[in-house]
Amino acid sequence: MGGEPGSKSGGGPHPTRRLRRLRRFGRRARPRFRGQSFNRLVPNILTLLGLCAGLTGMHAALDGRFAQAAAALVIAGFIDGLDGRIARLLRATSRFGAEFDSLSDFLCFGVAPAFILYIWALDEAGRYAFLPCIMYAVCMALRLARFNAGISGPELLPTYAHNFFTGVPAPAGAGVALFPLFVGLEARKLDMPRLEVLSHDPLLVACLLIAVAFLSVSTLPLWSFKNFKVPAQFVLPLLLGVGAFAAILVADPWAAFAAAGLIYVGMIPFSLRSYHRLRADALALQEEVPEEAAAPGMTTEEQAGPLRMGQEPAVRS
Repeated sequence: MGGEPGSKSGGGPHPTRRLRRLRRFGRRARPRFRGQSFNRLVPNILTLLGLCAGLTGMHAALDGRFAQAAAALVIAGFIDGLDGRIARLLRATSRFGAEFDSLSDFLCFGVAPAFILYIWALDEAGRYAFLPCIMYAVCMALRLARFNAGISGPELLPTYAHNFFTGVPAPAGAGVALFPLFVGLEARKLDMPRLEVLSHDPLLVACLLIAVAFLSVSTLPLWSFKNFKVPAQFVLPLLLGVGAFAAILVADPWAAFAAAGLIYVGMIPFSLRSYHRLRADALALQEEVPEEAAAPGMTTEEQAGPLRMGQEPAVRS
């Protein structure tokens, strides 16, 4: 009868107070935060690391550490080849990631190579020596802009064209443009002063920058190697060749990178021949299809595309 207010029958604490005590000394619930999972951030983190590598290469070139500058751009190229694939594996592709990757590519493979080569060979070559660097950077920007426009509104291409890039991609173009730097570093290592002086020739560097700039914005079909199928008889030689190149890369990296640039340029005629052969085969197959079976409003190449084996479109620049 004479219990305390807020208690039951005068005995024991009120249930509300007991619940408060249990909450005070018991296990607290973990708060829930809204946001993206870490897996979706991994590709963007890799892209950010590649961007930092490109900036580090430019800083190393300012200090005259050209070996570190070249190594930084090689690392940026390696990261650029990983971030897109990891994004697809983790199902973390996004419009933001594509735009961020494109901006990183412009700095790492459009601005940084021209900047490094200007300090390497063109700094004291006269007032017009900076023009090839500007042309190279502008052409790389145009190429990446064309690629982004293709992402937002993809064109209807025949299926056989999906295994080809249009023009030299930005990482490969940067590797070819840095050929004089790789040769100069290798000549310095082997104590070959004449070859090192030749690698610093402003005319050679300027011509190479201009050539790569035009190749990047050209419409040449070049292998993308994303869905490239190797015939069975060439699998073992290819594996042996990759192993030999890896051994050379470990023992003599600058020579390996210079050789890789030459090999890539040497593959351009074979890529053109492959593209035209696939196009001729597709047109020949199209001629065998009755005209009434063809879809209205489609070009001959678009009708011939599905007759080839399906391949995923290239998603990198």
